[in-house]
Amino acid sequence: MLLAEDDRAIRHALERALTLEGYEVTAVADGVEAIAQAHRSAPDILVLDVMMPGIDGLQVCRVLRAEGDRTPILMLTALVETPDRIAGLDAGADDYVVKPFDVDEVFARLRALLRRTDVGASPDEGNGALPEASDGQVTAADLRMDPQARRAWRGERELELTRTEFDLLELLVRNAGIVLDHATIYDRIWGYDFGPGSKNLAVYVGYLRRKVDEPGATSLIHTVRGVGYVLRED
Repeated sequence: MLLAEDDRAIRHALERALTLEGYEVTAVADGVEAIAQAHRSAPDILVLDVMMPGIDGLQVCRVLRAEGDRTPILMLTALVETPDRIAGLDAGADDYVVKPFDVDEVFARLRALLRRTDVGASPDEGNGALPEASDGQVTAADLRMDPQARRAWRGERELELTRTEFDLLELLVRNAGIVLDHATIYDRIWGYDFGPGSKNLAVYVGYLRRKVDEPGATSLIHTVRGVGYVLRED
């Protein structure tokens, strides 16, 4: 694991906690070191602070994604507004934790990212919700997904999705027409229910809608207030 955090106290505390949890951690203090270290030895996962001097976490994320690096990235941010969180997703991050954070939440998000990377299975495999086509693809409405290749299309347009966005869309597609509650989605995608006060899911659904539902196209992802979300054609 590569940890980039400019605050020495946070860096040392998090490095110690992660090491005790069983991770092999390389800790650096800024974005320049983070990119250099990622090039020297590809980590299994990156934890990047957003606010670092020089090259910040968002720029590190953009550089690695532009190079084709798909290593899971968890962002640490003190910026709590939705546009700030969306900026991290825009840069290619897979998930984020808001400071001050509970270290158990960091562990849960890391486990979820690594589980999705290692397993490669669909989030809802085996529940019989929606059968796969003979080529392994899953479809709903005019959405088509190839879980093995990690590619998705709406009509003829290919969607550019982060790892978390892909997993969330696949879960909705496999359960098309079924309302999934917040707790179920958190459990399937993150492996951890962050509680009713968390805006994490709403941010990801909003960002996914922007990519799936272009202006003029039929909306597919719907909110069922007080319950959760469903993918369907109205």
